[in-house]
Amino acid sequence: MSAERKAPDAPEAPAAAESGEDVTVRDAVSAPDAQGVPRRATRRFPLFTRDTARPEGGGRAAPGDAPAPARQWPILAVLLTVGLGLLLTALDVFRVGLLLIGAALLAGAVLRWVVPDVGMLAVRSRFTDIVTYGGMGLAIVLLALMMQPDPLLRFPWLQDMLHFTVDG
Repeated sequence: MSAERKAPDAPEAPAAAESGEDVTVRDAVSAPDAQGVPRRATRRFPLFTRDTARPEGGGRAAPGDAPAPARQWPILAVLLTVGLGLLLTALDVFRVGLLLIGAALLAGAVLRWVVPDVGMLAVRSRFTDIVTYGGMGLAIVLLALMMQPDPLLRFPWLQDMLHFTVDG
C-alpha cells in the first residue's frame, strides 16, 4: 500500500525546489526531515530536539536577570518549610512538624494554582500538580491531627471500623 500523496504543508527539499518537483510522502509513517526530504519516521525520540515546547510551568517565577534562588522562590519556599517540619519532627515535636509539612504541600498547591510561572514547582500539568500537592498535604494534616496520644481530631466511625476488623 504505497500510495503517493503530497505532504501537507511540508517544506520542499532544496533539490526538489530547484527542479520544481513536489515532495511526496510514501507511506503513513513517513515524515519530512529538516531539509524537507521524506524519511521514514520512527517511534524513537530524536537525539537532539529543537522544536519541542517548554513544559507548562517551565517559566521562571522572577525575571531572567534575577539570581537563581530568586527565580525559583516557590519551590524554595515549599522545600524550606518541609525541611523545617522535618527538623521539628526529628526533635520529637511530631505533630507540629507534620502539620508544617502538610501546610507546605497545601501552600505548594495554592502557589501552583495562583502563580502563573512557578518554575521548578511545576512537575506535571497544573491540574495534576494541584491535586497531588493538595491531596498529599491534606492527608498529612489530617493524619497529624488524628495522631496519638491526645488526637485533636476524632472520627468515631474510624475507631469502630478498626475494632470491627481487628476483633471480628
